[in-house]
Parts: sequence; C-alpha cells; structure tokens
Amino acid sequence: MSNTTAIQAAALWGISAQNLTLAARRENTVYKAHKNGMAYALRLHRPGYRTKTELLSELQWMEVLALNGMDVPLPEPTLAGTLIDMVGDIPVSLLSWMPGAPSGSGDRLDVDDPPNFARALGRALARMHEITDDWTPPAGFSRPSWDLDGLLGPHPLWGPFWENPDLTPDEAELLRHTRDKAHEMLDRLRAELDFGLIHADIITENVLTEGSRVGLIDFDDGGWGFRAFELATFLMRFLGHADYDVLRGALLDGYAQRATFDPKIMDFFILLRALTYPGWIIPRRNEPGGRARSLLAVRTAVPLARAFLAD
Repeated sequence: MSNTTAIQAAALWGISAQNLTLAARRENTVYKAHKNGMAYALRLHRPGYRTKTELLSELQWMEVLALNGMDVPLPEPTLAGTLIDMVGDIPVSLLSWMPGAPSGSGDRLDVDDPPNFARALGRALARMHEITDDWTPPAGFSRPSWDLDGLLGPHPLWGPFWENPDLTPDEAELLRHTRDKAHEMLDRLRAELDFGLIHADIITENVLTEGSRVGLIDFDDGGWGFRAFELATFLMRFLGHADYDVLRGALLDGYAQRATFDPKIMDFFILLRALTYPGWIIPRRNEPGGRARSLLAVRTAVPLARAFLAD
C-alpha cells in the first residue's frame, strides 16, 4: 500500500500530504494526520477483509459509543459527508486520534497498577455493553458473528484451527474432538448466555491508558458475540502468569457492575478464545514472525483442549 494511496485518501477529508505521518502497518495501515490543529488516525483498511457495509457499521457503532462518553475514537465524515470511502479497492476512514499509550504488548502489561487497570477495563467493557444494548442499530447494519458457527462451525470466522500445519496429527485430532464437544456444550448453553455486540479483540495493544483513563481502539473484529468471550480475550493472554488470579478477579470485579460470570463458563470461553488463534495465524504463517506466533497459538490451545476433555 503506497503513500500515494494515503495522499489520495487524506484529500477526501481536505488533509494535505505534508500533514501525514505513517503510524502503523498491521492489519490496517494507519497514518497520523493533522487538520485545523486536531490529530486524526487515517486508516487504509486491508482490501477484502471487511465489506464497505461492515466498515460503515463498525463506524456507526463507534460513533454511538463515543457520543455516549466512551473513550473510543470518533469517526470523522469526509468532505462529502460519508464515514467510509474508497480509494481504488481500498476502503478508507478517518478517526479522532486517541491519547495515551498501549497498556502492554502480548502477555506483558506496562501499567503501574495492574489490578486497578484490570478493574477499570472491566468497568469500561461493562459500560460499552450497556450503551450497546440500549442502542438500536440502523437498517442494513452488518458485522461478523462470533456465535456458535463463527467459533465452532465448519468454517469459523478465523479459520479451521484444527488444520494448523504446526499441529501434530495427534494434536489435530485432539482439536477436532474438542471442537465437537465444545460445539455440543455451547449449543446447550447459548440460549442463557449474554449475547450482543462485542469488541472481540481486547488485547493489551488495543487498550490505551493515560492516567486513570482506559481507551479502546481497533474495532476491526467487533461483531455479535458472547460477552464472556469479550473478557476471555483479555484473560487468555495472562494464563500461567503469577498474578493471573489477581488480574482475573479485578477484571470480573470491574465488570460486576453489569453482570457476573460462572467461573466454569469463563474457563470455557477462554478455551474458545484460545482455539481461534491457531486458525487466525494459518494465512499469516509465512509473514515475519508468523511461525513463532503459530507455535505459541498451538502451545496455548492444546493444553486447554486436553484439560477441557478431561473435565
């Protein structure tokens, strides 16, 4: 994705080339942009990952959250008044720039008081879900579903995790068996579980901190899902850490202003979250660092699958 594309995209908002600085190249390419003394994030979305309708829906949801006091980016309309536009086959959008720094990287937390941070994050997630449930999405709203099929169907959202090439034959069979049993269990439980729009990617890199503030970015994978899955996404990264129980207790304590979770349900959704990553990495395995990430995903999922079947 060239700087020319970014310059053409920025012009849709009346932003000149000299006011653009590359900020990140990840799933999306992001430039920091300046206009009228304000900072923005210009996003060049990965072609083919989300439809234009899905991206518009993401921005509509974020707008509602921001206007209701959540620390999330606020979408900025183009000069033509649209929230999403195209430069060739590349969807582009502009968001307010979020202050603060990532709360960590991978399984490392870079915050002064981890329990207080986890508690504040739990409160923020509870508030996000409350605002969302009080909102009626507009006609045509479309986001992916982290539902029974999206997690455990024949074509999961993040790919067939049981086909990861770094699995041994025995491990692949283990994950297939785990998928079958987990499908039965989730099918039994889903009617009584809290389900609605979720961010679906609450990892340290997507949670910004500034003082006592907790901000959320990167709603790319947001969609319909189980609220326990939302919290499990954060907790899964810290399995095996000495302070895991403290972080888990603090996160759930913060979320308790809205709801509480049965511990076994939370453990089940941590398993489901762990199962998604061996599938997610399959098409990215040949990228720099991809093999190491694939092996980590396998090392995380396989012991949880064994424990689940043993239980």
